[in-house]
Amino acid sequence: MTNSKRKQPPTPKASDTSCTDSSEKSAATDEVSYTTESQQENQPDNDKEEERKQREKQLPESTQTAQLFKVCFGHELHNFKNLNSFTCWLQRPVDGAALGVFRMLYGASMLIDIAEERGGGQLDVRFGEPQHCHFPLFNGMRALEYPLMGCVYLCMWLGALGIMLGYRFRWSCLTFISCYWYIFLLDKPAWNNHSYLFGLVGTLLLFTQAHSYCSLDSWLKPELRQPVPYWNYFIIKFQFFILYMYAGLKKFSLEWLSGYAMSSLSEHWVFAPFRQLLDGEIIDLLIIHWFTAIFDFSIAFFMTCERTRLFATPFMISFHLMNSRLFVIGMFPWVCLAEVPLFFGFSWPRRIRSLGKSVKLPFNEKPDQHKAGFRAQLRSCLILFYCALQLFLPYSHFITKGYNNWTNGLYGYSWDMMVHSYDTVLTSIKIVDNENQQVHHLNPYAFTEYDRWTKFADMAVQYAKCIERNIHEDLAKHPQNSPLTSTNISIYFDIWCSMNGRFQQRTFDPRMDLLRAPWSPFKSTPWSLPLLNELNHMRPKLKTIANEVLAWNNYSDVIFVADFPGLTLSNFIAPALYNCTLTILEGNVRYKSANDEESYFLTAGKSIGLESNSTHTVTTIGQKPASYLYTYVNRTMQEEESLLDEPIPPKERPILPIWRELKQRVANYQQFLMHLANCVLYLVYDVPIPMSVRERN
Repeated sequence: MTNSKRKQPPTPKASDTSCTDSSEKSAATDEVSYTTESQQENQPDNDKEEERKQREKQLPESTQTAQLFKVCFGHELHNFKNLNSFTCWLQRPVDGAALGVFRMLYGASMLIDIAEERGGGQLDVRFGEPQHCHFPLFNGMRALEYPLMGCVYLCMWLGALGIMLGYRFRWSCLTFISCYWYIFLLDKPAWNNHSYLFGLVGTLLLFTQAHSYCSLDSWLKPELRQPVPYWNYFIIKFQFFILYMYAGLKKFSLEWLSGYAMSSLSEHWVFAPFRQLLDGEIIDLLIIHWFTAIFDFSIAFFMTCERTRLFATPFMISFHLMNSRLFVIGMFPWVCLAEVPLFFGFSWPRRIRSLGKSVKLPFNEKPDQHKAGFRAQLRSCLILFYCALQLFLPYSHFITKGYNNWTNGLYGYSWDMMVHSYDTVLTSIKIVDNENQQVHHLNPYAFTEYDRWTKFADMAVQYAKCIERNIHEDLAKHPQNSPLTSTNISIYFDIWCSMNGRFQQRTFDPRMDLLRAPWSPFKSTPWSLPLLNELNHMRPKLKTIANEVLAWNNYSDVIFVADFPGLTLSNFIAPALYNCTLTILEGNVRYKSANDEESYFLTAGKSIGLESNSTHTVTTIGQKPASYLYTYVNRTMQEEESLLDEPIPPKERPILPIWRELKQRVANYQQFLMHLANCVLYLVYDVPIPMSVRERN
């Protein structure tokens, strides 16, 4: 008989910390199941629970605070008394099963997101036209040529696939986030809060051991099947905690709580049960605005507290499922749902796999108060710095003043989700040939599919300079086909927009040549016109007037306008409109019709009838802004309906159009894969790429 050595299972890495004891040297094998933090705690019966409450009453105040902290957050307060304790708490080994499942779901969501919100399905439109304008965060950034951008998307797709499968995990994460952040920073108008979140989560996963469970890496290298440091969970849960808490904080403002941001949302079918009991306006105010603000702010706390977690989970799941039906926000609800199980312990996937059976953990999950190593403490400091940075950035707009306009900062990293809604009625781009003073008008969307540049000064300057660059190229290549005779031009934007039920007003000074407009990221932009908050008191009155006008008939409508002193509105009344009236609400204006040599001075309360198929001007005079309204009836709509014997019944819309959405997603993904194939074939075999052509005027 020969002696044979038994193969030892892998041991958890002590890494660079000495916050371990002999119990941590036990193996973490894949054959055993794990218990959660809560399962390790003794569950008292009713008598013991009563005993514990009596003891708590006799405890000193500091101990009661620790007990309250334990109840609320599930952790001991002494773990945070100094850096060494905090480091040992972060470094304690825990099961990586739940983190591995989140990694898979996140990777799968990103595979879908690349073809949708990252623009993969419209790759040729976004990057196939040399004159397409982009809005990078850093002006030196440029988009690569279309075939190379296809390779960037291909690398991002392969990185997301590697994250989902857990194959060469570090390289997959690095490949994915490098491509993701490049595409993200290349176009500010495409920024959304969840786009920012996806990039942050991918970056955080790069530094974790999320491939220790249910991954190809752990299958190929069994030594990877070991516990992970608790900070792997902490940093990701903190990121989602910030997402919810700050989304709630941003909503605790008069702007949101007044109920103007999400008007008429109660008409959606998801609120049908509430409509049986409440009026639509009450649903909009109390449920959509007030309840959402409270929910966003508190849900992360309820999910963190073990005693309220089960109660809060159905609300969390319902909230995100409703959002997936209410808004077109891609994979955001599904990524948030994938994060929910992270709050339910570390080993729930193993318990499900073993049908609820559990054994004692082969390692100690409780932090040991030994001396932590220097590298471990440095890692803790870096984690704290990251947390502080995420807490600071959403309120850092006092530094980056150049990005402030009607709202503070660029939309996308401030977690002010759905707080502001816009309605743009007019976007005009005027190009002046300074050699002969001829005026030309350009289709506002000739070189971009975005419209967020109409609301932010930095993007307006970028778009103007991109237009100038394209005009110069056209003049150089085809001078005979260009209406311009020189490159000495000026560009002016006249944009009228309303935010959250306010008046339509200008966003930029229409007299400013944007090619010569001053702009700095650290200074306020003088030619960016402020939001007329002094007229906010009139919003209830505007709503009342609108209801009255809309009640006239099915073809009447109203537009509310406010303008700054010294500026003139030139407005053309289309032939299809009749019974048009201009009424002054506040301030003083001078009105002049193109068909009349005489001008009229109008004050608050005055009205004047307007001729169809003619142009008139309204100039604001005095020292304060003027506000007025247009009422009219659409003759075309009225005549079309009168020709019909019976009204056309509205098309039936399915309540859950899941099959239709699925077919659209599949078709979009097929388009995305075709773009990737075209780019690869072009680079390898020089096969011409079929291009889509956008119309521009």
